[in-house]
Amino acid sequence: MSSFDEILTQDARGDALLPSGFADLLPGEAEAEARGIACVMEAFSRHGYQRVRPPMLEFENALLNGAGSALQNQTFRLMDPNSHRMMALRPDMTTQIARIAQIRLADAPRPLRLSYSGSCIVVGTPGRETDRQVSQAGIELIGPDSAVADAEVIALGAQALDELGIADVSFDLSMPALALGVIDGAIAEKDRAALLHALDRKDAGAVAELGGSIAETLLALLRAAGPADRALEILRGLALPEAVRPHLERLVESIAALRARRPGIRLTIDPVEFRGWQYHTGLCVTVFAVGSREELGRGGRYLAGSEPACGLTLRPQALLRAAPLPPARPRCYVPLEISGDALSALHTQGFATVSALAQDAQLEAEALRLSCTHFWRDGAAHAL
Repeated sequence: MSSFDEILTQDARGDALLPSGFADLLPGEAEAEARGIACVMEAFSRHGYQRVRPPMLEFENALLNGAGSALQNQTFRLMDPNSHRMMALRPDMTTQIARIAQIRLADAPRPLRLSYSGSCIVVGTPGRETDRQVSQAGIELIGPDSAVADAEVIALGAQALDELGIADVSFDLSMPALALGVIDGAIAEKDRAALLHALDRKDAGAVAELGGSIAETLLALLRAAGPADRALEILRGLALPEAVRPHLERLVESIAALRARRPGIRLTIDPVEFRGWQYHTGLCVTVFAVGSREELGRGGRYLAGSEPACGLTLRPQALLRAAPLPPARPRCYVPLEISGDALSALHTQGFATVSALAQDAQLEAEALRLSCTHFWRDGAAHAL
């Protein structure tokens, strides 16, 4: 028995199951994902974002350096058998783009607009290991630190989702520095973890108990979560520390710039959302769609080395679960002797052609067996 036959036999017994969090994409699913990524990347390309492709593996000390250190708990590691140095599988591509901008494209003119797509591997939480292999497609705008740059990145993400046919998209904005700035200096270091945990759970009772002199301000931040205009009205009325006021002003400016670029965009604000923003330094955004319970993407402002940057990473697998199913490509079963011109004509019309591998008198029956929608006879495609 060949080794391939042995694998098939093991799989039939259930001995070759995939690890938790990993899955095969079968015909149809893989095609839909590829089309979705191509659609998103084309939208990015039209707006001047140039594609780069960082490697799946890097040396651990390079991948998890700087901002990447925030990703250490999400990262698979392995030993390079050649150099005997530790290597890491990327859990996210943003920090790799930052490295490329800082080192490989250091002399490129700014602003630098880069796009990327590929798979990442994350460790996952025990018991919650869904999608440990995740696809990403995103953009990074490196160089400027402005509300207009924030707006460009988010608006382009909205444009890409439009082109995928995803309706009722909402962009949830946060500015982690608001809540963290209020807490800084007012709460002792040893007491912050419990308070941050209470804010993370949106537990108003615990916040009131643990917040001390800033409890009322933190509770107001909790209540402000919701539609952008209402949230801004509440935030403007708060007596925020002087060090925090510039963050609120930047939030206001970014929303105004975004609405100027994309009128009618649906925006919400959560002033106390800071989960997962380990290396971000300013405005952050999470993308949702009505009818979908999962994030479609997230991004925000960070430092690419020493440079300001803003990016947005979309999750193609989540996008395709939220997007309408694309129409399947019609498949035409064709005889072995069909001419090249006829094949080209079918492809121009949008057909995928499935060729016979021998003289076949039962074209229609074979087309049905191979799940084709059409078969070729007498110089034309006939629907089944």
